[in-house]
Amino acid sequence: MKKYKNKYRIASTRLQGYDYRQNGAYFITICTKDRVHFFGNISKPSNDRDPVMQLNELGELAEKFWMEIPEHFPFVELGNFVVMPNHTHGILIINRDVACNVSSACNVSSECNVSTMAKISPKPGSISTIIRSYKSVVTKNARLINPDFKWQARFHDHIIRDTQSFNNIHHYIEKNPVNWNKDKFKSAN
Repeated sequence: MKKYKNKYRIASTRLQGYDYRQNGAYFITICTKDRVHFFGNISKPSNDRDPVMQLNELGELAEKFWMEIPEHFPFVELGNFVVMPNHTHGILIINRDVACNVSSACNVSSECNVSTMAKISPKPGSISTIIRSYKSVVTKNARLINPDFKWQARFHDHIIRDTQSFNNIHHYIEKNPVNWNKDKFKSAN
């Protein structure tokens, strides 16, 4: 294990050597701390319809701020997205071929002599920076409603490499509320 300032660091779960600022589609899962159900409930309609996610005020915030990501990162397009009781799933598509108003956000090739902390920090315009910003704004606003709100420290990503994988993940996200009883992220709450 590597150390920073003589302290152990938790190794990154990101794919080593992969530039998470490059064009591509990324499947993102973000869980709440201890998988607490902060965002609402899955309800079964009285008729024979599929279960649906009923967002509470915090769930609405999580959804609203996800939808606003392209306003802050103009090179990001959104794929399918769902807020579940204790996690979110979404597809982020980085497309730097679109016009970009923020030159620093689009400039991913510049490297400079930086400190050790800068080397281990998320790079501007990377998936990690985007998710950090999203989690931060949700946390700030959610704690005005529920001071106990917390995300888990990390997030899970999967680089989507082909159309079949994209379609499978898109379908998985879409059907997540229907499959809640089998969901691996479900916990007693």
